[in-house]
Amino acid sequence: MTGLAFFLERDDEDRLVAGLVEKGYSVELRIGPLTDPVLALESAAPDALLVAAVPGRLSQELLAACDARGIRVIALTENDAGKRNAASLGLYDVLDLDTPIDVVDAVLRGSRAISQDLPSPAAGTVLSVWGPAGAPGRTTVAIALATEIAATGRNVALIDADTHAASIAPVLGMLDEAPGFAAACRLAGQDGLSLAELDRIRQPYSVHGGTVNVLTGIPRASRWPEISAERVSRTIAVCRDWAEYVVIDTGFSLENDEEISSDLFAPRRNAATLAALQAADRVIAVGAADPVGLARFLRAYPDLVELCGDVPITTVINKVRASVVGLNPNGQVRATLQRFGGVWDPVLVPADDRGTDAALLAGRALRDVSPRSQALAAISRLVTARILPQAVPQSGRRALRRARVARPARAG
Repeated sequence: MTGLAFFLERDDEDRLVAGLVEKGYSVELRIGPLTDPVLALESAAPDALLVAAVPGRLSQELLAACDARGIRVIALTENDAGKRNAASLGLYDVLDLDTPIDVVDAVLRGSRAISQDLPSPAAGTVLSVWGPAGAPGRTTVAIALATEIAATGRNVALIDADTHAASIAPVLGMLDEAPGFAAACRLAGQDGLSLAELDRIRQPYSVHGGTVNVLTGIPRASRWPEISAERVSRTIAVCRDWAEYVVIDTGFSLENDEEISSDLFAPRRNAATLAALQAADRVIAVGAADPVGLARFLRAYPDLVELCGDVPITTVINKVRASVVGLNPNGQVRATLQRFGGVWDPVLVPADDRGTDAALLAGRALRDVSPRSQALAAISRLVTARILPQAVPQSGRRALRRARVARPARAG
């Protein structure tokens, strides 16, 4: 009788356990989410391990432990992010989560799965969130974007690259004594940043439907020299392979001080922001809907356009309210942007002080505290209409065969 170990989400695990026990398999071990899987395997002797392909569960350490004990590993996933993670670790014995029990049984017994549909690892999409000085709501928008994308089942990374006033950790109630982004940049500078290292230094934030992997920012602005442009670019490149969507909260300043410095190799104060914007696939430009906030946005917007070049820019005007703009605030904001900035079709986010205050008090994202917030609804529409690709019906599901080989080169 073949013994199995499981390291999956509870509902998926229950379905597989019930079906495979009927097929004659025995359950040797069920690993909980708070249990170290490597230590758990030391007390059991399964023939095969069925594990979720997400980075938080399938890791190089787990594969090494299974190889040392002669345990076969089969990964299960519901999206391409899991397949990319498995491919990056040299594991191609990957099945879809909804694979029928008969197919799982056949794979466990040694049948070769169909592999012609094996996707090559695709680069993740980078969304850099920028806004001028004056707290227009960059961090709030960045967190809302990340959580809304993650709620659709995508694998999302959220990076705090603001070297002036990093805020994601305190907003989400996380510890920032060991900032993940600084650690990632340091490893990138030593050519040591890998997907396994990102899994180690991340801080997970759970949302209904998925998880946001957070790399927290530097807790003190004086540590900005650790975040050089080259290190940031390398870190973002690795994060593209780590997540389907990489959301970056940047700083406000677009000043490039190379022109006033005689040392071309000296660290730059705004290197992280500039590198994140130049590496982006889309820039989310955030402004505040009040006379001062709009003036600041319109003065800085031409510099942003010049810096980003051909990168598409989506304008988000936050905290729209009649009390500070006047009657018909949406119309007035649109007219101002069109007349003075040439900005058409902005995303207007209504003010929701009660919801955002409650989220800040709880140390949670807005969708967790105020899921019916009108501000959240505006961000959600932005995600579905402009960021996520339109759903394409699939003719069939794929089953992937396993081969311990070197990772295929990334296209493009």
